[in-house]
Amino acid sequence: MIDISEKKVVDRSAVASGKIRLKSSTIDLIKKGQIKKGDVISTARVAGIMASKHTPDLLPLCHQIPLEKVEVKFELKNDDIEAICEVKASYKTGVEMEALTCASTALLTVWDMTKYLEKDSTGNYPDTSIFDLHVDRKVKGRA
Repeated sequence: MIDISEKKVVDRSAVASGKIRLKSSTIDLIKKGQIKKGDVISTARVAGIMASKHTPDLLPLCHQIPLEKVEVKFELKNDDIEAICEVKASYKTGVEMEALTCASTALLTVWDMTKYLEKDSTGNYPDTSIFDLHVDRKVKGRA
């Protein structure tokens, strides 16, 4: 683990996002609230927040950071859904891994909840993919 004992506590934030490509018919059912497992967006939001708080459990050597804010927003388009995750903390190291964990887990939750609609006749997912996962912004100190 990297030694951060000499670093000062500073306000830090990060925004990460990613997208999941789905069939437009699946996105229509999400919008109408007709997915068998329930409310996809609310469930994915909670999953992303929970995952961000468990980042050190998932990524070896990642510091435990006392998160002060985690916010997850979604943009539903015709053939994809974008998850945008903002994480804030006052600590000695950044929160970009927490933001990325949030976004990726939110997207995985969408996939899990809709996979029965996305499978083809062979049980594969030719139209489904998670892509463009990245850190949009990282700020150290007051923004």
